[in-house]
This record gives sequence, C-alpha cells and structure tokens, in this order.
Amino acid sequence: MRLQIEKKTEYRPREIEERWQRIWKEKKVNRTLEDRKKSKFYCLDFFPYPSGDGLSVGHLRNYIPTDVVSRYKRMKGYNVLHPMGWDAFGLPAENEAINRSLHPCITVPKYIKKYKEQFSIMGLSYDWEREINSSSKEYYRWTQWFFLLLYDRGLAYRAKSFVNYCSGCGTVLAREEVEEGRCWRCGVEVTRLEKEQWFFRITAYAERLLSDLSLIDWPENIIEMQKNWIGKSVGIDFNLSIVGSSRKLRVFTTRADTIFGMSYLAVSPEHPAVTEIVTPERRGEVEEFIKRVEKETEIERLSKESEPLGIFTGSFGINPLNGERIPIYLADYVLSSYGTGAIMAVPAHDERDFAFANRYNLPIREVIRGGEIPYTGEGVMVESGIFTGLSSKEGRKMVIESLISLGIGKKSCHYRLRDWLISRQRYWGSPIPIVYCDRCKEVAVRELPVLLPPVEQYRPSATGESPLSKIGEFVHTTCPKCGGAAKRETDTMGGFACSSWYFLRFASPGYDKGPFDKAEVDYWLPVDVYVGGAEHAVMHLLYARFWTKVMYDAGLVNFVEPFIKLKNQGVVHARTGKRMSKSRGNVITPDEIVKKHSADALRLYELFMAPFDQPVVWDTEGIVGQERFLKKVWRFITENVGEGKREGKILPSLHRVIKKVTDDLETFKFNTAIASIMEFMNSAQNVSMDDDTKREVSEKLLLILSPFAPYICEELWHILGNEESITEMDWPVYSEELSREEVLRIPVQVNGKLRAKLEVERGTNREEIERLARDLVSRWTRTGIKRVIYVQDRLVNIVVREG
Repeated sequence: MRLQIEKKTEYRPREIEERWQRIWKEKKVNRTLEDRKKSKFYCLDFFPYPSGDGLSVGHLRNYIPTDVVSRYKRMKGYNVLHPMGWDAFGLPAENEAINRSLHPCITVPKYIKKYKEQFSIMGLSYDWEREINSSSKEYYRWTQWFFLLLYDRGLAYRAKSFVNYCSGCGTVLAREEVEEGRCWRCGVEVTRLEKEQWFFRITAYAERLLSDLSLIDWPENIIEMQKNWIGKSVGIDFNLSIVGSSRKLRVFTTRADTIFGMSYLAVSPEHPAVTEIVTPERRGEVEEFIKRVEKETEIERLSKESEPLGIFTGSFGINPLNGERIPIYLADYVLSSYGTGAIMAVPAHDERDFAFANRYNLPIREVIRGGEIPYTGEGVMVESGIFTGLSSKEGRKMVIESLISLGIGKKSCHYRLRDWLISRQRYWGSPIPIVYCDRCKEVAVRELPVLLPPVEQYRPSATGESPLSKIGEFVHTTCPKCGGAAKRETDTMGGFACSSWYFLRFASPGYDKGPFDKAEVDYWLPVDVYVGGAEHAVMHLLYARFWTKVMYDAGLVNFVEPFIKLKNQGVVHARTGKRMSKSRGNVITPDEIVKKHSADALRLYELFMAPFDQPVVWDTEGIVGQERFLKKVWRFITENVGEGKREGKILPSLHRVIKKVTDDLETFKFNTAIASIMEFMNSAQNVSMDDDTKREVSEKLLLILSPFAPYICEELWHILGNEESITEMDWPVYSEELSREEVLRIPVQVNGKLRAKLEVERGTNREEIERLARDLVSRWTRTGIKRVIYVQDRLVNIVVREG
C-alpha cells in the first residue's frame, strides 16, 4: 500500500497542539474506563497546593513522567486511573491569600483554573471527571468523618502539651513541620507554648509503621528517614536509687554493657521527678535553666550540630552494679517524651554524652575496647567487674539478666515517634466536629459536615486563638447529646488530614454515602505508582500510611499500605544553581516555553535532560535539540523514501528500539528511552525502504514516541490515514529474535582474567570464535594453551599452562 501523504506537510506545533487539546477534551479520550476485565494501573501524583502563579518548569519533572507512564500503560492494555485534584485547605493556600490581600475562597478557584490551563497546554492526560478539591464541603465532610473514626477508636484525643508555635503563621505546628527550629513554610523561628490541643495517636501504630516498610518499593532514603523518625530502641528500663531519698529514678538504656562507664545521669528538664531531685541550694539556677530550655524546639535539642547544655541538680544516684555515686544532671538533649526521660550517660561510648562530659569536666571511662573514643560499636568489655573480657554482645545479655534478677530491671522497647498534633488556630481548614457541653463535656458531632462559616476577616489572631472563636453564630450551638447550650471546637484540622485519604476518594469521587465506594476501592487501590517530592517523607507519607492502617483495622479497606511504589523526582535548579522559587524570582513557567518552542519539545526536554530521580540545572537552550529532533520525525513521516540512500536492515533496529523503550518505561528511565529513539531515527532516515516497510517503521515509531510527545504523534498518525486516536492503539510488540544485537561483544579471559573483548556477527561458529580469541590474546598464551572454555555468545576463557 502506498503512503497517502497530504500536500500540506509543514510542521506547525502551536496550531497542532491547540487543535488536539480541543479534540481530546471533546472526545474525552482521557476518561477512565470501567472495564473490570482489564488489569488496573493506578498512577498518582502528590496532589498540589493551588497557590502562587501556577506551575513552573520544575513542577513538570513530576507531572510529565506520570503522564508518560499512564499513556504507556493504557497502550499496554491496562485500565488506567490517572486523576488530579487540589490540596486546597491549609496554611499554603491561606498564606498565599493573605499575601495577596484576598480571601482564600477567591484565590483557590483562581489558581485551580490556572493550573488546569497549564496542565491542558502540556497535554497531561488527567481524567478531569474525577477531580476533587479538599476545601469543598463534599470532601471535608468525609475528612470530619475520618476524624470521628479515629475518635471512636481512641486514636483522637485532646490534651495539654508543650507545642511548637509559629508566630508567622499564627498557629501551632506538628513536630514534623519544624525544621532546624523554624517553621518549614514561612521560616519564622518557632517558640514553645503550653496549650490544649487535638492529637492523633499515631504512636499506637509505631511498630506496624516500621515493620510494614518491608512491604513497599520505595527509595531507600525515604525508608531510612521513616525508620529514623519512628526511632525504635530496644533495651532495658531499670530503677536507680537516689542518695538520701526514697525516690527511684527509672533509667532507659540500649547499651547495658556500658553500665560501668556511667559517669553521670542525664534527666529531661520536664521530668516529673525534677522537683524532688533538685537540692534547695541549686533550685534557683535550675529554674533558670529550665526556662531557657523551654524556648528550644525538640529539633534544636536533639541536633548534633549544637552543643548540649545541662546543669547539676545537687543530687546523686547509685550505680546498682558497683555502688558508685553518680551525679544527676538535667540535660537539654534528653526528652521526657522518649524512653523514661532519664538515661545513664556513658561519655566514652556516646557522642552526645562525650560532648556533654567535655563541657562539664565529667569523667570519661572506656569500658568497651574496640576503637577511638567516643567508640559506639561492639567490642570487648574492660574495667567492668565480673563482666570484663566478655564480648559486648554477650556482656549486654548478662548485665540485663543481672538487673532483672535484682528485681530492678525490665526489658523494654521505646519509640522516638510522637503523636501527631492536628489542631491549627487558623480559619482555612476543616472544622473539628466536637462541641463542649457543661453537662456532657466533650461530645462528637455526627451530623456532618460541620460547615466552615463564610467570613470576611479570616486572618490569624496575634494571641494564638483561632479566628473561628470570634464568630458567635459558629461557636454557640446545642449539644447533640442533651440539647443544652454548647460551644464548638474552634481549631481546624491541619491540611495533612485532608491529604491522608484523598487517594481513596479518586476511586469514586461523586459517592455520597461514605468517603468512598468500597467496591471501587477494592478494585483500584492500592496506588501502583505514587510520584512526588521527598520533602514529605515524615509528614504526608507517614500520615497516609497511618490512616490506611486504621482503615484496614476498621474493615474499610483490604490493604495495609496505600502506595506500592514510590518515586521521587529530581529537583530542578535555576541556572544559578539555586532551587527555583517565587521568592528568588527565578521561576520559569511552561507557558512561555511552550509559546516559543512547543509543548512536545518541552516534554521531551524535561525527560531527556537528566535521569528522573537526579537533580538538574535548567537550561532553556537545551530545548532546541528536542525541536530539531521533532522536525526530523516530521520530515521522516511526511516525505517519500529518498533515493540513493544506503541499503540496510531497519527492522532489527526497530524491534531493538521497541524493546529498549519498553524496558526503560517500566523502570522510569525516560532519558535513555528518548536517546534510543533519537539514535534509531538517525539510522532510519538514511536507510532505503519500500513503502510497506516505511509504513511499518513510521507507525511503530509514532506509537513508541507518542507517550513522550503526544501532539505531533497524534497529528502524524492521522496524516498516515488512521482514524482512531493514537492513544487508543496497542503498544507495539517486539520480536525477541529480531531484537537481538547483530554484533556480539564476547569477553575473552586468560586463566579467568579479562584480557580483551571480541566482536563477531551473531551466528559465527564456535571454531571461528575460538580462533579469533586465541589471536586476540596471543601475548598472554605463550606458555601453551591447556584448554578453551566457551559459553555460547557470552564468554571465552583460555586456560594456559604455568610459565
């Protein structure tokens, strides 16, 4: 069959892209299929905050790869769910509105509209019929429902606690939202306040959150961050007597084998025993020290960068194994929330203890020999009484048995993880469905949603109170239990509550009988591939895992992990080397790039400039190479086969590139996939082909290129006379036989040591390969060849006699 090419073949990307955007929208080509006979594939992006002036080219490092994979999986025959929604409640959206002197109910829809326009320009194949918005009452009704689920299961509670307060955002923050003593959003230094707040009891799931990490395919650095944040420590709690007091101090250690090296006891300044431990003459100085520590965040106190601080209490403890008097210090690096709030300090075998001992001139005694002090590894016990000479591992077991036999010790396990503080003293968030009644006390509101009242003045209070507390018609209500007067909870939930379950809502976004249709969730969930930034490792990702396990225990879902595979994209930096951000004024938007170069060229450049997970410096000039490539593809498809070009076998090369692109798409190696298509294009344009071969090559080239550059491929697909959309076509199948390399590169060893590589055509017989191999390594075989070992197509090993 002759190729039917239109006369008008000039490549006009802007015209092409605008036309196909319109057609795809009208025909709903990205609509999720409901064919349950197919295997499903759920590909999800971290849903974005609709704030700022829209997308930058940096954001596209996340969204374009998931679009490519989703298009590829559709062509592979999967039922693909690739939705998009908006994380519209919370501090980012509200702070943006404040900066613009507008109301978030105005800015949020405006920014959503802008994002959707940019997504459309880029050809991202989201199913907009499944769009969700966390600030809509249809959505946050179910966020409140989940709050009550946790509340009913004893996992949501209100308590007075020292919390991290950000004056810049006018609200308390979860521990995870504090970075180096500052708010992770606005950068203002955080202070410590004691307030009554709502918490989610995530600590009840600490062990499962830790052990279930083995069930998921996530980047190793994210796994390690979660492990460290959960912070499991196994050891022993034991009672330690205080000189002159009947009070016992309960101490925790993971290294009982170092007990003879204990030179002081370190106690948290918040420990309830402090008032009894501190002697009268030390009380004034100790109280000043405690006030100073109250101003530090947990991050600051635990930081190895800062010098540990402490103060002597005037009291002494007694080492239970040798009777030695040990001074008791308050130390800022000991937290009352971790372990027992008191530790035995062994400066020779702990870095923080070592720094503390040096600062306060305390003894440093080596009791584990094995390396330079401070030595924290395993070794041999020395200066340790009857345990001297034992390995630290064996000695640790025996010391623990001794403390238990004395009736003062018990094996224990502690976690660094703290309960999730959910209260926010802000307006733009989901109201907490609780009222307070003088008669019934704390009462859950079951009639949902508790609507966020429309107000003009929503800015946070300078005194740390929620703006909702000033709205009388919201605050004053009736008790659902007794019908009497009651007051509503005026804190709202932090935005991470909304994002802890949104991935489930996409399965049935219009469902109104519950947060989701269980039958739909059973089919679509868990998420197969989840893509987003690494900055949420111990926030969103941890919280979503926690909520999923609660749902599993409640019988709502049939899986324990929400995201099977996680991918983190590399950060895009400006040409100065700094990360793109509005505050630095170095943001480049996709709109301006598309106008000048085309969306397809931008898509290719985003994928080609570096491996997916590696950081990259943006260079707009690099897009020119992608433009040239697309023009080359256009000419190859639309021009007739040239005359006088070299003869060659193109089909083996075609099948090899199909195989390469297929394998690379499965492993997110987009840059090498594109490179292989470019390489194929370079060779194909110089090979003479008959019309049938040209059509086969043209169509299969367009099929494998279409996930990367959908606009040009859709246009050329129709120029070739096809009526269906290329997005509805099957992914091409490659022949294993044809995809084999024609040239074999066979390592040649002499006595097992690599000496050369032999290149031969596939199918060369063994005798010829062995002859060529001998010639290639003759300088190493002069003592005589004993035998030749040949592994077909893979290896030649020549065994020679000893010289």
